[in-house]
Amino acid sequence: MRLEPLYQRDREQAKEEGKLEGRLEGKLEGKLEGRLEGKQDLILRLLNRRIAKIDASLIERIQGLSIEQLENLGEALLDFSSVADLETWLNQ
Repeated sequence: MRLEPLYQRDREQAKEEGKLEGRLEGKLEGKLEGRLEGKQDLILRLLNRRIAKIDASLIERIQGLSIEQLENLGEALLDFSSVADLETWLNQ
């Protein structure tokens, strides 16, 4: 019995499994990125409605927050009355 066909089959199978893992990883990464962008968008819209237009430097800082931090900001912004409140929160 020749080992070459078995080796080739195992090699092909490993390649396919690697492709599948890569696709699953990419899919998960895409979902997380989409979730993060959705939360950022919602928080920015709420802040704009609550305390008026936010400058670009604050937007950049908000976009650098993790999902957990965005969720915390979403709760905290209900108590904000000015941009200073947002700046204070971001500096904590």
